[in-house]
Amino acid sequence: MAQPILLLGLLIVAYFSGSQAENAFLQYWEEKIGFPQPPHWLAAKASPLSLHQVAVFMKLIKKNELAYHLHSFCRHANIACSTNALVKKAMYNITFPPLARWNPAKVKYDDLDEKPLSISSQGGLPYFRESMVKEGGFIAVPDLRDTISFKSFLPRSLASKIPFSSTQIKELKKIFGVIDESNMDEYIQDTIKVCEQSPIQGEQCTCAISAEDLIDFVVEKLGHHVLVWSTESVEGSYENVTIETVKLIYGNLSEPPVLCHSQPFPFQVYYCHVLPKVKVFAVDIHAQKKVNHAIMACHYDTSTWNPNHLAFKFLGFGPGLIEVCHWINENGVLWTKMIG
Repeated sequence: MAQPILLLGLLIVAYFSGSQAENAFLQYWEEKIGFPQPPHWLAAKASPLSLHQVAVFMKLIKKNELAYHLHSFCRHANIACSTNALVKKAMYNITFPPLARWNPAKVKYDDLDEKPLSISSQGGLPYFRESMVKEGGFIAVPDLRDTISFKSFLPRSLASKIPFSSTQIKELKKIFGVIDESNMDEYIQDTIKVCEQSPIQGEQCTCAISAEDLIDFVVEKLGHHVLVWSTESVEGSYENVTIETVKLIYGNLSEPPVLCHSQPFPFQVYYCHVLPKVKVFAVDIHAQKKVNHAIMACHYDTSTWNPNHLAFKFLGFGPGLIEVCHWINENGVLWTKMIG
């Protein structure tokens, strides 16, 4: 009976406005945060599913039958199941090199025993000192692209029904048709590992599996009056760029921002965390084709980071001895308290 139910739901989708999901996102934003409105690219990640479609797919999940309608679910929800994950490659100019290998070490600061990645494999410096970013200077920029950037959030009601733990990976992979040892299998396992790992001392973190979860965490940590910052584009990836301007946009070390990193997963998931003593800079970098307005975060308290963290392997020194900076990648978002 699942097939007729699904078809009925999808046949009447035209009845619902295409902007329904984004309007729901904006309504939740206004209730929790208010002015200013979220960046368009973030609002556009709201689930495109209508309320009726959500109800249809919820029934299929309850009956363990969603896997039989995977293609329809992935297409209507705009998520990256194994059948369409490769679409990512077509979204960028063909002059870009292949995507840098995803490494979960980029967003965690403890229990890291991986060998350092070569600069060439990253396309540039994933970590650097503040003194290395000076107006008129040069810096090698890493790959700023998100591994799977075109995916949308699932509605909270639907996302909460999807298995999201290391003990349920088999069920999760079955739902999304993920093949063992595929790229998506690796992405799922890495993301679950990041989300389940204990925070380091002084870190507060969560994995937001819906837009509502994301907003709730930000409001919990920063209050209702916030500003949102993100890097404008991926221009400059794999390039030795010229630094045009560097502007401190948030320097209150006693009230750190919330950093949210997009995780590779079938649907949009953010790893969000708060670390002490972070400054935020807006940097104009002059790439070959255009100027990119990039956001840079600098961590001034690295005392609790693992000595084997990639930043120290790239830069030398160790925990607590240097500040560590990095760019906010595509689909990454940084939140600060609104001043004044």
